[in-house]
Amino acid sequence: MFVLDHLWIIPALPLLGAALNGLLGRRWPKRAIDAVAIGATGLSFLAALQVIREFASLPSQDIPWVKSYFPWILAGNFRADFALQVDQLTVVMLLVVTGVGWLIHIYSTGYMAKEGGYYRFFSYLNLFMFFMLILVMAANYALLFVGWEGVGLCSYLLIGFSFLRKSAADAGKKAFIVNRIGDFGFMLGMFLIFQTFHSLNFNEVFAAAANMRFEPMGAAGVLTAVALLLFVGATGKSAQLPLYVWLPDAMEGPTPVSALIHAATMVTAGVYVVARSSVIFAHAELAMTVVAVIGCATALFAATIGLAQNDIKRVLAYSTVSQLGYMMLACGVGAFAAGIFHLFTHAFFKALLFLAAGSVIHAMGGEQDLRKMGGLRKKIPWTFWTMFMATLAIAGAPGFSGFFSKDAILWKTASSAFGTPANNKILWAVALATAVLTAVYMFRLLFLTFFGTARYDEEHVHVHEAPKSMLVPLVVLAALSVIGGWVGIPESLGGSDRIEHFLSPAFAGAELASLEAVEHAAKYSHQLEMLLTGFAIFGAAVGVLIAWRRFLVGRPGFLEGTALQKNVQKLLANKYYVDEIYDALVVRPIHWVSNIVFWQAVDARGIDGSVNGLAHAARAVGERVRQAQSGNTRSYATWVVLGAVAVTSLLVWLVK
Repeated sequence: MFVLDHLWIIPALPLLGAALNGLLGRRWPKRAIDAVAIGATGLSFLAALQVIREFASLPSQDIPWVKSYFPWILAGNFRADFALQVDQLTVVMLLVVTGVGWLIHIYSTGYMAKEGGYYRFFSYLNLFMFFMLILVMAANYALLFVGWEGVGLCSYLLIGFSFLRKSAADAGKKAFIVNRIGDFGFMLGMFLIFQTFHSLNFNEVFAAAANMRFEPMGAAGVLTAVALLLFVGATGKSAQLPLYVWLPDAMEGPTPVSALIHAATMVTAGVYVVARSSVIFAHAELAMTVVAVIGCATALFAATIGLAQNDIKRVLAYSTVSQLGYMMLACGVGAFAAGIFHLFTHAFFKALLFLAAGSVIHAMGGEQDLRKMGGLRKKIPWTFWTMFMATLAIAGAPGFSGFFSKDAILWKTASSAFGTPANNKILWAVALATAVLTAVYMFRLLFLTFFGTARYDEEHVHVHEAPKSMLVPLVVLAALSVIGGWVGIPESLGGSDRIEHFLSPAFAGAELASLEAVEHAAKYSHQLEMLLTGFAIFGAAVGVLIAWRRFLVGRPGFLEGTALQKNVQKLLANKYYVDEIYDALVVRPIHWVSNIVFWQAVDARGIDGSVNGLAHAARAVGERVRQAQSGNTRSYATWVVLGAVAVTSLLVWLVK
């Protein structure tokens, strides 16, 4: 049990890589930087695999395995140790963070080969993995918050990596500020947890919460407040309505950063926290409803925007927001295992989609506009076939990873014990419509990029396939995009749903939290599950057919050319004007208050005015007093006599 006793090795390796490249990398050749960055993350991945092997031999009573190394914070009756833990949920997250993160590091050596700040980029990338590993391995909320804030810092550094470009610098600041809003709610949630349970340790908090009464919709209590505050933080990190606005702008960062943020690390943090806190959420019906509704609305909202975006990376960005909505929907209906299962498969096909998009951009000399591509299928075949497999996976094609995880969410939504059957049917219908839209915008991207005639200047753009350092990760991720979901084949399709059985101990306290909710649960058969699966397959096929007819064959769509279609197209292309609305309602008023009230009124006129006024008054008094220093002897004698008379009179008066 060597690695289980030394869990700190897993996050320490990327931290060491970040320190070495950050401090010494400026003087090193690129091969040395590559060796440190890839070696650190690769060894961390191997250590994670060894942890999983040792974890498999642990008796059930020793799970979760918690290892405390030293007291970290001691203040009165508050204690937080530097303690790491491993359970079934941690195992899945370790595979995602270290495995996919390592592949992205390998890809980055080819993609960033000609970019400036090479050592700095890999230092940030290693640091990002360190903080994400701390987040998923922490045994208490205090240490988790260190990782939580750390990934926010690294996202700022990586999104704004090209800081001389204003759009990149602004995008980094936007991500940092929007996440601080969510983090404020998360901190309040932690304070309330400590006030309620007198601890921030997961084992103590969840054991106490499991014994508390269920809080139905009309009787919200402290658990509901805690869950909602934690969810505020999750909406920031996992880009849910209304705090999703930072994530599309994060495309200003290099493509490997987009893949790391959107697939394996930061955006999964919010989903992870909700799943980790499943006992608390499952005891709060209002919080579960909010999570489900926000997740479902986010999924549909982002999918509609993705239909009208022309930047290849922005289409994938809104796709990420939509898929995160799916994960939150699963958590909101009590299907925490299904949500983590989709997080697992999404890491493979979304990382592949971003890296393949980077390969396209690399081949096109930096071009990202879908309208200026076309006909690339035969010129970059490896990129095409791998991206095609990822597209099939996210669209839910049968047999691919996304099919099993997305179908699990749809099925669990329809048959959920939480909420009412009528509301669950509505959520299921919206989620199914989102699946159709997903197929439409993803195959639109595929057709506009790789099919049809070339819409670029072939004389000046010399399309070429990516180097092996970029292609090998694509091939590995393509294989995982196919087989990654086979661990969750449901019983209705002849499987054993191994991943749900594996994860169920991590969510044991949340499964039967509400007797009232369980009473609403309907008894569904495998036949009904198969029927709903058929609807999902049919919906995906319809989405592919719509994209094929409109963007490959070129036939006009429904209401094509009408005023309604043009207005809807404009609305979606401008992302519902959400950024403009935020600018008008939030940014400009805050800027006005800061400028007019706090700066000009309070600072300049109030504080500076008071200080300057005292200085002017002192100077004026000094000027008056200076007049007395005339240099005239008679004047001085007069003042001496008057002073003597005044002092003598005062003494005589005091004696009386």
